[in-house]
Amino acid sequence: MISNTELPSTRPYLIRALYDWCSENGFTPYVAVKVDASVQVPREYVQGGEIVLNVSMDATSSLKLGNDFIEFKARFGGKPREIMVPIHRVMAIYARENGQGMAFPVSDEPAESATLSAVETQELAQPEESGLPPAPTPPSSPRPALKRIK
Repeated sequence: MISNTELPSTRPYLIRALYDWCSENGFTPYVAVKVDASVQVPREYVQGGEIVLNVSMDATSSLKLGNDFIEFKARFGGKPREIMVPIHRVMAIYARENGQGMAFPVSDEPAESATLSAVETQELAQPEESGLPPAPTPPSSPRPALKRIK
């Protein structure tokens, strides 16, 4: 018999199940991630040490929901990026439209089994023509205003 300390985590299985549920019911699956050095995401979109990623089929390509990592390619501000998130850094997966999903505990301590090193996200050499809409860019200036010219 396997002891509780040797059992694999249920988190990747629950993430895959909720992803399938969202996709099959026409919802947009979002993944909330607690960012640290082991998470490969565009740092300019990280707010408060967290990032929310749209992992729908329309927003990603080459999506792999593995037991250790979530990996995919997506566009951020029109630039293709490779994203890799360790499963233990996923805080929640939920449907954008109704908020239904599941939250997971994430400790601020680095996991002992993490073997990734910090690297900057790299732009892909050849932009893919996947027809994906570009991700919204964060506002860099105050709210735009129109000026009346007479």
